[in-house]
Amino acid sequence: MKTTIRRYDLDWLRVIVFALLIFYHVGMFFVPWGWHVKNNQIYDWLRWPMMFLNQWRLPVLFVISGMGTYYALGKRTLGKFMWERFLRLGIPLVAGMILIVPPQVYFERLAEGQFSGSYWTYFTSVAFDGVYPEGNLSWHHLWFLPYLLAFSWILAPLFVYLRNHQTLFIEWVKRLIQKTWGIYAFVIPLYFVESLVEPFFPVTHALVDDWFNFIFSIILFFYGFILIATGDVFWQALTKVKSKAIILGIIGFASQAFIWLFLEDGYVVHFTEAFLKVVNIWSWILVLFAYASEYLNKPSKGLAYSNRAVYPFYILHQTVTVGIAYYVRDLDWGLAPKALVLVIGTFGISWLIYDLIILRIPILHPLFGLKAKKKNM
Repeated sequence: MKTTIRRYDLDWLRVIVFALLIFYHVGMFFVPWGWHVKNNQIYDWLRWPMMFLNQWRLPVLFVISGMGTYYALGKRTLGKFMWERFLRLGIPLVAGMILIVPPQVYFERLAEGQFSGSYWTYFTSVAFDGVYPEGNLSWHHLWFLPYLLAFSWILAPLFVYLRNHQTLFIEWVKRLIQKTWGIYAFVIPLYFVESLVEPFFPVTHALVDDWFNFIFSIILFFYGFILIATGDVFWQALTKVKSKAIILGIIGFASQAFIWLFLEDGYVVHFTEAFLKVVNIWSWILVLFAYASEYLNKPSKGLAYSNRAVYPFYILHQTVTVGIAYYVRDLDWGLAPKALVLVIGTFGISWLIYDLIILRIPILHPLFGLKAKKKNM
Protein backbone atom coordinates (compact mmCIF):
# COMPACT_ATOMS: atom_id res chain seq x y z
CA MET A 1 0.00 0.00 0.00
CA LYS A 2 1.44 3.40 -0.96
CA THR A 3 1.43 5.97 1.77
CA THR A 4 0.87 9.50 0.45
CA ILE A 5 -0.43 11.33 3.55
CA ARG A 6 2.02 14.08 4.50
CA ARG A 7 3.55 13.85 7.94
CA TYR A 8 3.81 17.44 9.12
CA ASP A 9 5.55 16.28 12.28
CA LEU A 10 8.49 15.10 10.18
CA ASP A 11 8.64 18.52 8.50
CA TRP A 12 8.63 20.21 11.92
CA LEU A 13 11.33 17.88 13.24
CA ARG A 14 13.51 18.58 10.22
CA VAL A 15 13.16 22.34 10.75
CA ILE A 16 13.78 22.09 14.52
CA VAL A 17 16.84 19.85 14.23
CA PHE A 18 18.41 22.05 11.55
CA ALA A 19 17.74 25.09 13.77
CA LEU A 20 19.52 23.26 16.60
CA LEU A 21 22.45 22.82 14.21
CA ILE A 22 22.90 26.59 14.17
CA PHE A 23 23.01 26.70 17.98
CA TYR A 24 25.42 23.76 17.94
CA HIS A 25 27.83 25.46 15.54
CA VAL A 26 27.67 28.65 17.58
CA GLY A 27 28.56 26.51 20.61
CA MET A 28 31.58 25.09 18.76
CA PHE A 29 33.09 28.59 18.91
CA PHE A 30 33.21 28.41 22.72
CA VAL A 31 34.06 24.79 23.64
CA PRO A 32 37.50 23.12 23.88
CA TRP A 33 37.06 21.06 20.70
CA GLY A 34 38.76 22.07 17.47
CA TRP A 35 36.74 24.26 15.10
CA HIS A 36 37.41 26.72 12.30
CA VAL A 37 37.56 29.86 14.46
CA LYS A 38 37.80 29.86 18.27
CA ASN A 39 36.84 32.41 20.90
CA ASN A 40 39.49 34.09 23.04
CA GLN A 41 37.93 32.42 26.09
CA ILE A 42 36.86 28.76 26.21
CA TYR A 43 34.01 27.53 28.44
CA ASP A 44 34.66 23.93 29.44
CA TRP A 45 31.24 23.38 31.04
CA LEU A 46 29.51 24.10 27.74
CA ARG A 47 30.76 20.80 26.33
CA TRP A 48 28.17 18.87 28.38
CA PRO A 49 25.03 20.17 26.64
CA MET A 50 27.00 20.04 23.39
CA MET A 51 27.85 16.36 23.92
CA PHE A 52 24.23 15.57 24.70
CA LEU A 53 23.04 17.28 21.53
CA ASN A 54 25.88 15.88 19.44
CA GLN A 55 24.94 12.24 19.97
CA TRP A 56 21.48 12.33 18.37
CA ARG A 57 21.22 15.52 16.27
CA LEU A 58 22.63 14.01 13.05
CA PRO A 59 21.34 10.44 13.57
CA VAL A 60 17.76 11.73 13.74
CA LEU A 61 18.29 13.64 10.48
CA PHE A 62 19.43 10.48 8.71
CA VAL A 63 16.35 8.67 9.99
CA ILE A 64 14.10 11.52 8.82
CA SER A 65 15.85 11.45 5.42
CA GLY A 66 15.15 7.73 5.11
CA MET A 67 11.51 8.39 5.93
CA GLY A 68 11.36 11.13 3.31
CA THR A 69 12.83 8.72 0.77
CA TYR A 70 9.88 6.38 1.31
CA TYR A 71 7.45 9.13 0.37
CA ALA A 72 9.60 10.35 -2.54
CA LEU A 73 9.65 6.89 -4.13
CA GLY A 74 5.86 6.79 -4.08
CA LYS A 75 5.78 9.47 -6.77
CA ARG A 76 8.88 8.64 -8.85
CA THR A 77 10.41 5.80 -10.80
CA LEU A 78 13.86 4.58 -9.77
CA GLY A 79 15.55 6.54 -12.54
CA LYS A 80 13.65 9.75 -11.79
CA PHE A 81 14.36 9.40 -8.08
CA MET A 82 18.12 8.99 -8.61
CA TRP A 83 18.22 11.97 -10.97
CA GLU A 84 16.16 14.08 -8.58
CA ARG A 85 18.54 13.18 -5.74
CA PHE A 86 21.46 14.42 -7.84
CA LEU A 87 19.68 17.69 -8.57
CA ARG A 88 18.67 18.21 -4.92
CA LEU A 89 21.95 17.08 -3.32
CA GLY A 90 24.74 17.03 -5.89
CA ILE A 91 24.24 20.46 -7.44
CA PRO A 92 23.92 22.32 -4.09
CA LEU A 93 27.02 20.46 -2.88
CA VAL A 94 29.14 21.60 -5.84
CA ALA A 95 27.72 25.13 -5.70
CA GLY A 96 28.32 25.26 -1.96
CA MET A 97 31.94 24.12 -2.30
CA ILE A 98 32.56 26.86 -4.87
CA LEU A 99 30.52 29.74 -3.44
CA ILE A 100 29.64 29.14 0.22
CA VAL A 101 32.43 27.17 1.92
CA PRO A 102 35.54 29.11 0.73
CA PRO A 103 34.86 32.12 3.03
CA GLN A 104 34.94 29.74 6.02
CA VAL A 105 38.37 28.46 5.06
CA TYR A 106 39.49 32.04 4.36
CA PHE A 107 38.55 33.21 7.87
CA GLU A 108 40.19 30.11 9.34
CA ARG A 109 43.43 30.81 7.45
CA LEU A 110 43.33 34.45 8.59
CA ALA A 111 42.78 33.41 12.22
CA GLU A 112 45.69 30.97 12.09
CA GLY A 113 48.01 33.41 10.31
CA GLN A 114 48.23 31.17 7.24
CA PHE A 115 46.99 33.82 4.84
CA SER A 116 46.78 37.60 4.72
CA GLY A 117 44.99 39.75 2.22
CA SER A 118 41.50 40.30 0.87
CA TYR A 119 38.97 37.56 0.23
CA TRP A 120 39.09 38.30 -3.48
CA THR A 121 42.84 37.71 -3.48
CA TYR A 122 42.32 34.45 -1.59
CA PHE A 123 39.47 33.29 -3.86
CA THR A 124 41.38 33.99 -7.08
CA SER A 125 44.67 32.50 -5.89
CA VAL A 126 44.65 29.61 -3.39
CA ALA A 127 40.97 28.94 -2.52
CA PHE A 128 40.90 25.70 -4.49
CA ASP A 129 44.50 24.58 -4.04
CA GLY A 130 44.68 21.13 -2.47
CA VAL A 131 42.21 19.30 -0.28
CA TYR A 132 41.42 20.50 3.25
CA PRO A 133 42.93 20.48 5.88
CA GLU A 134 46.33 20.59 4.17
CA GLY A 135 44.79 22.47 1.24
CA ASN A 136 41.73 24.69 1.01
CA LEU A 137 39.11 22.82 -1.04
CA SER A 138 36.45 21.40 1.29
CA TRP A 139 32.78 20.68 1.77
CA HIS A 140 33.00 21.48 5.51
CA HIS A 141 29.48 21.40 7.04
CA LEU A 142 27.98 20.26 3.72
CA TRP A 143 29.41 16.74 4.25
CA PHE A 144 25.84 15.58 4.99
CA LEU A 145 24.94 16.01 1.30
CA PRO A 146 27.40 13.58 -0.36
CA TYR A 147 26.63 10.96 2.29
CA LEU A 148 22.90 11.32 1.72
CA LEU A 149 23.40 11.16 -2.05
CA ALA A 150 25.50 8.00 -1.73
CA PHE A 151 22.97 6.36 0.61
CA SER A 152 20.09 7.22 -1.72
CA TRP A 153 21.80 5.78 -4.78
CA ILE A 154 23.06 2.65 -3.01
CA LEU A 155 19.75 1.73 -1.38
CA ALA A 156 17.29 3.00 -4.02
CA PRO A 157 16.89 -0.36 -5.87
CA LEU A 158 16.22 -2.17 -2.57
CA PHE A 159 13.83 0.56 -1.43
CA VAL A 160 11.86 0.40 -4.69
CA TYR A 161 11.49 -3.36 -4.29
CA LEU A 162 10.41 -3.11 -0.64
CA ARG A 163 7.95 -0.34 -1.39
CA ASN A 164 6.28 -2.16 -4.25
CA HIS A 165 6.08 -5.65 -2.76
CA GLN A 166 4.57 -7.19 0.33
CA THR A 167 7.71 -8.73 1.86
CA LEU A 168 8.20 -11.08 4.79
CA PHE A 169 10.86 -8.69 6.08
CA ILE A 170 8.46 -5.75 6.51
CA GLU A 171 5.89 -8.05 8.11
CA TRP A 172 8.56 -9.30 10.52
CA VAL A 173 9.48 -5.70 11.43
CA LYS A 174 5.82 -4.94 12.10
CA ARG A 175 5.54 -7.89 14.49
CA LEU A 176 8.83 -6.98 16.14
CA ILE A 177 8.01 -3.36 16.96
CA GLN A 178 4.61 -4.32 18.36
CA LYS A 179 6.39 -6.16 21.18
CA THR A 180 7.07 -4.22 24.38
CA TRP A 181 10.79 -3.69 23.80
CA GLY A 182 10.85 -4.80 20.16
CA ILE A 183 11.71 -1.38 18.76
CA TYR A 184 14.94 -1.45 20.78
CA ALA A 185 16.17 -4.39 18.67
CA PHE A 186 17.22 -1.66 16.22
CA VAL A 187 20.13 -0.78 18.51
CA ILE A 188 21.81 -4.17 17.94
CA PRO A 189 23.37 -3.43 14.51
CA LEU A 190 24.26 0.06 15.74
CA TYR A 191 25.98 -1.45 18.78
CA PHE A 192 28.19 -3.75 16.70
CA VAL A 193 29.23 -0.85 14.46
CA GLU A 194 29.84 1.47 17.43
CA SER A 195 31.85 -1.08 19.42
CA LEU A 196 33.77 -2.86 16.64
CA VAL A 197 34.20 -0.33 13.80
CA GLU A 198 34.43 3.08 15.51
CA PRO A 199 37.80 2.41 17.27
CA PHE A 200 39.49 1.82 13.92
CA PHE A 201 37.85 4.54 11.83
CA PRO A 202 37.57 7.93 13.56
CA VAL A 203 35.03 10.27 12.00
CA THR A 204 36.55 12.31 9.14
CA HIS A 205 33.49 13.35 7.05
CA ALA A 206 35.68 12.61 4.01
CA LEU A 207 33.32 9.91 2.66
CA VAL A 208 36.01 7.65 1.19
CA ASP A 209 37.76 6.68 4.46
CA ASP A 210 35.00 7.43 6.97
CA TRP A 211 33.80 3.85 7.42
CA PHE A 212 32.33 4.07 10.90
CA ASN A 213 30.33 7.20 10.19
CA PHE A 214 29.28 5.91 6.76
CA ILE A 215 28.03 2.52 8.02
CA PHE A 216 26.38 3.91 11.16
CA SER A 217 24.58 6.62 9.20
CA ILE A 218 23.41 4.41 6.32
CA ILE A 219 21.89 2.01 8.88
CA LEU A 220 19.92 4.91 10.38
CA PHE A 221 18.84 6.01 6.89
CA PHE A 222 17.65 2.45 6.21
CA TYR A 223 15.80 2.40 9.54
CA GLY A 224 13.87 5.54 8.58
CA PHE A 225 12.61 3.94 5.38
CA ILE A 226 11.71 0.64 7.06
CA LEU A 227 9.86 2.25 9.97
CA ILE A 228 7.70 4.36 7.65
CA ALA A 229 7.03 1.26 5.55
CA THR A 230 5.32 -0.34 8.58
CA GLY A 231 2.60 2.32 8.38
CA ASP A 232 0.65 3.08 11.54
CA VAL A 233 2.35 0.23 13.42
CA PHE A 234 5.42 2.40 14.05
CA TRP A 235 3.46 5.40 15.30
CA GLN A 236 1.37 3.20 17.59
CA ALA A 237 4.54 1.59 18.97
CA LEU A 238 5.90 5.06 19.81
CA THR A 239 2.98 5.86 22.09
CA LYS A 240 3.73 2.73 24.14
CA VAL A 241 7.47 3.26 24.42
CA LYS A 242 7.92 7.05 24.72
CA SER A 243 7.96 7.21 28.55
CA LYS A 244 10.40 4.32 28.75
CA ALA A 245 12.55 5.95 26.06
CA ILE A 246 12.89 9.18 28.08
CA ILE A 247 14.05 7.23 31.12
CA LEU A 248 16.50 5.15 29.09
CA GLY A 249 17.80 8.28 27.38
CA ILE A 250 18.46 10.02 30.69
CA ILE A 251 20.12 6.90 32.13
CA GLY A 252 22.14 6.37 28.94
CA PHE A 253 23.63 9.86 28.83
CA ALA A 254 24.15 10.13 32.61
CA SER A 255 25.96 6.78 32.63
CA GLN A 256 28.21 7.88 29.79
CA ALA A 257 29.03 11.07 31.68
CA PHE A 258 29.96 8.98 34.73
CA ILE A 259 32.31 6.88 32.59
CA TRP A 260 33.94 9.95 31.00
CA LEU A 261 34.51 11.56 34.40
CA PHE A 262 35.56 8.66 36.60
CA LEU A 263 36.64 5.57 34.64
CA GLU A 264 39.72 4.79 32.59
CA ASP A 265 39.38 3.31 29.14
CA GLY A 266 39.62 -0.44 28.69
CA TYR A 267 37.81 -3.29 26.96
CA VAL A 268 34.95 -3.53 29.46
CA VAL A 269 34.54 0.25 29.60
CA HIS A 270 34.66 0.53 25.80
CA PHE A 271 31.97 -2.08 25.14
CA THR A 272 29.81 -0.74 27.97
CA GLU A 273 30.10 2.84 26.78
CA ALA A 274 29.28 1.78 23.20
CA PHE A 275 26.09 0.11 24.43
CA LEU A 276 25.07 3.13 26.48
CA LYS A 277 25.74 5.45 23.53
CA VAL A 278 23.56 3.59 21.02
CA VAL A 279 20.76 3.16 23.57
CA ASN A 280 20.98 6.90 24.30
CA ILE A 281 20.90 7.83 20.60
CA TRP A 282 17.99 5.55 19.77
CA SER A 283 16.02 6.58 22.85
CA TRP A 284 16.12 10.29 22.03
CA ILE A 285 15.26 9.59 18.40
CA LEU A 286 12.16 7.71 19.57
CA VAL A 287 11.28 10.48 22.04
CA LEU A 288 11.52 13.13 19.32
CA PHE A 289 9.33 11.18 16.92
CA ALA A 290 6.81 10.32 19.64
CA TYR A 291 6.24 13.88 20.87
CA ALA A 292 6.40 15.41 17.41
CA SER A 293 3.72 12.94 16.30
CA GLU A 294 1.57 13.87 19.26
CA TYR A 295 1.89 17.66 19.12
CA LEU A 296 3.30 18.76 15.75
CA ASN A 297 1.47 16.76 13.09
CA LYS A 298 -0.46 19.72 11.72
CA PRO A 299 0.13 22.21 8.90
CA SER A 300 0.75 25.92 9.28
CA LYS A 301 1.91 28.82 7.14
CA GLY A 302 5.00 29.12 9.34
CA LEU A 303 5.86 25.48 8.69
CA ALA A 304 5.35 25.85 4.94
CA TYR A 305 7.77 28.80 4.86
CA SER A 306 10.30 27.23 7.23
CA ASN A 307 10.26 23.87 5.49
CA ARG A 308 11.21 25.52 2.21
CA ALA A 309 13.79 27.77 3.83
CA VAL A 310 15.54 25.15 5.92
CA TYR A 311 17.75 23.75 3.14
CA PRO A 312 19.15 27.14 2.02
CA PHE A 313 19.59 28.05 5.70
CA TYR A 314 21.58 24.85 6.24
CA ILE A 315 23.82 25.64 3.26
CA LEU A 316 24.38 29.26 4.30
CA HIS A 317 24.49 29.23 8.09
CA GLN A 318 28.00 28.07 9.00
CA THR A 319 29.68 30.53 6.65
CA VAL A 320 27.74 33.34 8.33
CA THR A 321 28.59 32.00 11.81
CA VAL A 322 32.32 31.68 11.04
CA GLY A 323 32.41 35.16 9.50
CA ILE A 324 30.82 36.79 12.55
CA ALA A 325 32.93 34.67 14.90
CA TYR A 326 36.15 35.91 13.30
CA TYR A 327 35.27 39.53 14.05
CA VAL A 328 34.05 39.00 17.64
CA ARG A 329 36.60 36.37 18.80
CA ASP A 330 39.00 38.84 20.43
CA LEU A 331 36.39 41.16 21.92
CA ASP A 332 36.06 41.26 25.72
CA TRP A 333 32.33 40.62 25.80
CA GLY A 334 31.77 37.39 27.68
CA LEU A 335 29.78 34.33 26.65
CA ALA A 336 26.19 35.64 26.58
CA PRO A 337 26.69 38.76 24.42
CA LYS A 338 28.87 36.93 21.89
CA ALA A 339 26.52 33.94 21.70
CA LEU A 340 23.55 36.28 21.24
CA VAL A 341 25.30 38.17 18.43
CA LEU A 342 26.26 34.90 16.74
CA VAL A 343 22.80 33.31 17.00
CA ILE A 344 20.82 36.41 15.97
CA GLY A 345 23.40 37.30 13.32
CA THR A 346 23.42 33.82 11.82
CA PHE A 347 19.64 33.52 11.67
CA GLY A 348 19.17 37.14 10.56
CA ILE A 349 21.80 37.29 7.82
CA SER A 350 20.87 33.82 6.53
CA TRP A 351 17.25 34.94 6.36
CA LEU A 352 18.12 38.17 4.53
CA ILE A 353 20.19 36.29 1.95
CA TYR A 354 17.44 33.70 1.52
CA ASP A 355 14.44 36.01 1.43
CA LEU A 356 15.89 39.01 -0.39
CA ILE A 357 18.27 37.29 -2.81
CA ILE A 358 17.79 33.54 -3.27
CA LEU A 359 13.98 33.54 -3.39
CA ARG A 360 13.86 36.47 -5.79
CA ILE A 361 16.38 35.13 -8.32
CA PRO A 362 15.01 31.89 -9.81
CA ILE A 363 18.35 30.94 -11.39
CA LEU A 364 19.74 30.52 -7.84
CA HIS A 365 17.02 28.09 -6.72
CA PRO A 366 18.69 24.88 -8.01
CA LEU A 367 21.98 25.89 -6.36
CA PHE A 368 20.24 25.86 -2.97
CA GLY A 369 18.09 22.78 -3.55
CA LEU A 370 14.83 24.70 -3.93
CA LYS A 371 12.06 23.04 -5.88
CA ALA A 372 9.77 25.13 -8.04
CA LYS A 373 6.64 26.13 -6.13
CA LYS A 374 3.51 24.35 -7.22
CA LYS A 375 1.00 26.70 -8.83
CA ASN A 376 -2.54 26.62 -7.53
CA MET A 377 -4.95 25.53 -10.24
